[in-house]
Amino acid sequence: MSKVLLINGSPNKNGSTNLALSEIAKELENNGIQSEILYLGKKAINDCISCYKCQKTGLCSIDDVVNQIAARLDEFDGIVAGSPVYYAGPTARIQAFLTRLFFVAGQKNLACKVGASVVIARRGGASATFDRLNKFFTISNMFVAGSQYWNEVHGLVPEDLPNDAEGMQTMRTLAKNIAWFIKCKNLAMQNGLELPKYEPITLTHFIR
Repeated sequence: MSKVLLINGSPNKNGSTNLALSEIAKELENNGIQSEILYLGKKAINDCISCYKCQKTGLCSIDDVVNQIAARLDEFDGIVAGSPVYYAGPTARIQAFLTRLFFVAGQKNLACKVGASVVIARRGGASATFDRLNKFFTISNMFVAGSQYWNEVHGLVPEDLPNDAEGMQTMRTLAKNIAWFIKCKNLAMQNGLELPKYEPITLTHFIR
């Protein structure tokens, strides 16, 4: 059965980010798609140290939750990255996690899957945070799921979120779109439509 990984990048396990992701999880289930919420915890997650060992071994040299999820990516048909807004950006925790996960396994294990980001804000900074998280998907041959509005919910505390009727509806619409895309992809492959075959990546820089 198809499954989506929902990543809670907040330091608070049962805070606003979890509430928004739970709304997505419920709607995914209503549409026949399983989900799993991954809470990244309160402890620091190391950022990429640019050792490039993963390019040889397929694993990050820092053996933590990144390697655990990298080993399970075949289980998931999509990823939703959720974060509160900190100074108009995602938490350092989720940025470090995604940077290392996508560097280890992005092009190989996430291509042609669906990705989406969800952000929680008191007031401003949601669009910048949303854009930052989406960058991981758009550089990895993933298909980015949208909704009826940008994927954001507003509130100071979790109890505020249900009062943002449009924001919570946006989460449910996002889940519907993710489910529809996964079903379309599965149906296409069942009927002989193969995934794209990509050329080897050509890396250049601006002086060559």
